[in-house]
Amino acid sequence: MGDVWDEYCRRCGAEVPELAGEYFMVTGSGKYFRNVKIDPADTTCIIELDDKGEKYRIVWGLINGGRPTSELPTHLMNHQTKKRVTDGRYRVVYHAHTTNVIALTFVLPLKDEVFTKELWEMATECPVVFPDGIGVVEWMVPGGREIAAATERLMEKYDAAVWAHHGMFATGEDFDLTFGLMHTIEKAAEILVKVMSMRPSKLQTIMPDDFRKLAKDFNVTLPEKFLH
Repeated sequence: MGDVWDEYCRRCGAEVPELAGEYFMVTGSGKYFRNVKIDPADTTCIIELDDKGEKYRIVWGLINGGRPTSELPTHLMNHQTKKRVTDGRYRVVYHAHTTNVIALTFVLPLKDEVFTKELWEMATECPVVFPDGIGVVEWMVPGGREIAAATERLMEKYDAAVWAHHGMFATGEDFDLTFGLMHTIEKAAEILVKVMSMRPSKLQTIMPDDFRKLAKDFNVTLPEKFLH
């Protein structure tokens, strides 16, 4: 790509050859999401990956200095996985510090089956919005390759992954769908937090056979491992 390109490139922290030469818009490290609308040129940037998917350069944005999000390795590895498993339909990877989801990581077993079933039970729309379930990553130091690889493995089968004591990643075809997925999961988590604060056990809930009927009516497939 030439000497000028190499002069301004930095390592991605991950190898993503399937994304070689592609462009991504990302938020800057330490930037506040509320400021993106106010000053996108200061808070976000567009990066270009090199021809091996190992380095990037900023081609626009972060005009006052700075770097892309510290979670860049996870974002890129998730993009690579979702590009492969969805034939390129998924274009957004969204990370947020979802308050109620984080709270649940202190009191629920950190298992995909537990989080999925508990959240599905909180609102009838949940198994329709995320029928494949959600994954859970046990606590790891954020920003590195290890947690990125763990999240990437979950994204092979889920569209959302919880980071214990930290937040969540969601993916989708566009930002509206991805934000809607994140919002639905966080809303269900808020309901569950309130339910758990009222009494130690539920008096009634949506049962496995109810989920099966729902799946049939809404034409979605719900994995049986979440229905026991």
